[in-house]
Amino acid sequence: MNISIITVGKLKEKYLKQGIDEYLKRLSAYAKMDIIEVSDEKAPEELSETEMIQVKQKEGERILTKIHLDAHVIALAIEGKMKSSEELADTLDKLATYGKSRIAFVIGGSLGLSQEVLQRADEKLSFSKMTFPHQLMKLILLEQVYRAFRINRGEPYHK
Repeated sequence: MNISIITVGKLKEKYLKQGIDEYLKRLSAYAKMDIIEVSDEKAPEELSETEMIQVKQKEGERILTKIHLDAHVIALAIEGKMKSSEELADTLDKLATYGKSRIAFVIGGSLGLSQEVLQRADEKLSFSKMTFPHQLMKLILLEQVYRAFRINRGEPYHK
């Protein structure tokens, strides 16, 4: 299975990089993992609604160029469906069973994802009704993907 995590912005925090590197190392036994970072759109703190849409569209264009045509796209979005770890494991298992070997998880920037990216998504996934920094979501997502593989293989993992 080939799993891409497409995110907006470069990760700068050393402690997050260390956690991400650890989960990428663990996941290498289960899947080919690829982290793709697209540049974020520079914008002032205070934005009008129109300016927010424009920023998301520009970031969205960059994201869409990184998604393979045959990828099953899972967009992380607050309005998405919440799943348990077991349900995410089941989703990944079913995708593999039905020949979807390429999966792309998409994490937007600080303003979220453009409508174009959300329309390209095969499904939307929410981790919580809370808002998390997109840099932290990368680590949380990797941990849950790792947990999903452990669940699917019947391997022990702390609860």
